[in-house]
Amino acid sequence: MTTNPLTVLPLRAARWSATHPWRAIAAWLAFVVLAVGLASVVASVETEDADYRLGESGRADELVLEAGLDRPDSESVLITAADGDLDPEAAERTAARIADGMAGLEGVDAVAAPQWSPDRTALLVAVQLARDGEVDVDPLREVTAAAQAADPGLEIRQTGDVSLDEAIDERVADDLAAAEGISVPVTLVLMLVAFGALIAAGLPVLLAFTSVAATIGIMAPVTHLVPAEGTVTSMIVLIGMAVGVDYSLFYLKREREERAAGRTTLEAVEIAAQTSGHSILVSGGAVIASMTGLFVMGGATFNSLAVGAIIVVAVAVLGSITVLPALLVKLGRWVDRPRVPLLWRVNARIGRGGLSRRLLGPVVRRPGVALALSGVVVAALAAPALGLRTNAANLETLPASIPEVSTMRDLSAAFPAEGAAATVVVRADPAQQGRVSAALDDLERRAVATGDYVESGEEATTSADGRTTVLRIGMPYDEADERVNEALRDLRADLVPAAFEAVDAETAVGGGAAENLDYLDRQSDRLPLVIGFVLLLTFLMMLATFRSLPIALLSTALNLASVGVSFGFMVLVFQHGWGTDLLDFDTPGFVIDWLPLFVLVVLIGLSMDYHVFVVSRIREHLDAGLPARLAVQRGIADTAGVVTSAAAVMVSVFAIFATLSMLEMKMMGVGLSAAILLDATIIRLVMLPAALVLLGDRAWWPRRPAGPPDAVSGARPAPSLVRR
Repeated sequence: MTTNPLTVLPLRAARWSATHPWRAIAAWLAFVVLAVGLASVVASVETEDADYRLGESGRADELVLEAGLDRPDSESVLITAADGDLDPEAAERTAARIADGMAGLEGVDAVAAPQWSPDRTALLVAVQLARDGEVDVDPLREVTAAAQAADPGLEIRQTGDVSLDEAIDERVADDLAAAEGISVPVTLVLMLVAFGALIAAGLPVLLAFTSVAATIGIMAPVTHLVPAEGTVTSMIVLIGMAVGVDYSLFYLKREREERAAGRTTLEAVEIAAQTSGHSILVSGGAVIASMTGLFVMGGATFNSLAVGAIIVVAVAVLGSITVLPALLVKLGRWVDRPRVPLLWRVNARIGRGGLSRRLLGPVVRRPGVALALSGVVVAALAAPALGLRTNAANLETLPASIPEVSTMRDLSAAFPAEGAAATVVVRADPAQQGRVSAALDDLERRAVATGDYVESGEEATTSADGRTTVLRIGMPYDEADERVNEALRDLRADLVPAAFEAVDAETAVGGGAAENLDYLDRQSDRLPLVIGFVLLLTFLMMLATFRSLPIALLSTALNLASVGVSFGFMVLVFQHGWGTDLLDFDTPGFVIDWLPLFVLVVLIGLSMDYHVFVVSRIREHLDAGLPARLAVQRGIADTAGVVTSAAAVMVSVFAIFATLSMLEMKMMGVGLSAAILLDATIIRLVMLPAALVLLGDRAWWPRRPAGPPDAVSGARPAPSLVRR
């Protein structure tokens, strides 16, 4: 018997589950119920603003907050004409009524005098909210709604810090619910097509769904160690449904193949455990290894996403090697019931690898030509990634279908600001206040003289203790303009040090644009480390699993090709605007900054799922004594149907996210679905076999075939599951 722990572990788990099926099923149900129950008794801890601070901008925020100079939340009511020209008297009457109604509400500190836009087409009522505690803006909305009802000739809309955040959170929740509602039936349909039987189709979906539910519950107590970022639940659903279905699919497909070859149910489960179970452990480990790369980048977002992904993959692996064998033993041949007549006949007629054998013929006969042509296609699709441009999400990346977003855009257009801005924070002894003020005046003059800054018209603000002073300097650029970063670097490196050369003070440059710059700098500094870390871990896993240096190197190269295709598609769609009408969005001209790294680690992890499955099958045939070329051809043909089904599940789930309204979800969905589609076809079914055929026996150096074939399955004989 093999002593490889990656084979022994799933085999022993399957043996126990198969011989104690009811215990295994009850244990899984108890685990899921307990995990889900955690979410109802343990409150989740969500990330706070302080968790996102980094670099100089983070220090600037801390200084401002400690001095009590941070700006409180505010709400704004925008009054415009419902149709035609705005009636000034009616607008001012309504604005005064709104101001009076909101002034006495709880949580409102002050209401500013109504302000006209420069072209007098809009009137603004600005409301400053209380600093302490969360403010309920529903009473403010009621005042706004009452004013609208009283004067239908006006269009009266409210937006602001609190109402905008609430609207975004609600839209994210709606999007997630829609994705969950669509992904489950779509996945079930795909499984029906793959198996032609209802029970067989339902098992992978059931295990994936319970894995996701259990993970969401487990995350509740875990967030007390690693606070949850707002998108982590979406990511758990995204990853959990993909890997949960795929792992069960691999296992179930192999068990059915062995039964069709004449094995008993127990024997079939054992062989599936020793082969597909081994592949599930390796591929699950590859996903987890990839996700740990996010910890190298660090930060609240990546730490939270990494923890959620690792847990859901681990839970999916656990379910696939424990409760699934128990269910298969209890169901026996009933797993193929009830059959869907048409689908069952089509599956039977096509047979295992029926279509792929025809497609593989030219690849195996002309591997050099196939590799060259597929390489050109992949290179062409990846080439746009060289122009990848990232930027932080902003108002323009939010869906205009959210009323508060649309109102905020109209408000910004009616009351234009200077654009991006830098906040200079100075901390010094109160006795130096005069020198600090003079230095800030000098700094503003120097900055304006460069042409990258404009006078903001705002006076510097000093804290009550005289220690901290804040000056805001505007820029004539939009925050997404590439010139903003260069202007900030110049301000930090040259202008501020020159102005404060003779002043003993601590300085920091912050603000929204500076936060974006610090994040981009951190990402550019650590991205090579993350890529190297992820590729090294997956390389070592492939080396340890297959004991072949060429296979490990080839796996790494194919992973990079998949990543290049993914980035290329994101650039074409979201920077250059391809398919904007189809996906219903306005191109921002950049990719949201955190997505490329996240897509990279997810894609490398998920693509390893079927890569490990395919290469393991080829290795089985080599161990059975087949020549390298024939082993590749048969291994690819045997697994092509499973790979196609697994990829179809991933692509469909990710494509659902591409249809959601939040642009971050769209980018994630497009990048992953396009890359998985190309990865499962051109890369793994053309480039991989072509490269392996060209390498021949050298692909498996220094390992050699291990033994004679088994008469039935073509694999090395496995020990019996039933104790003799």
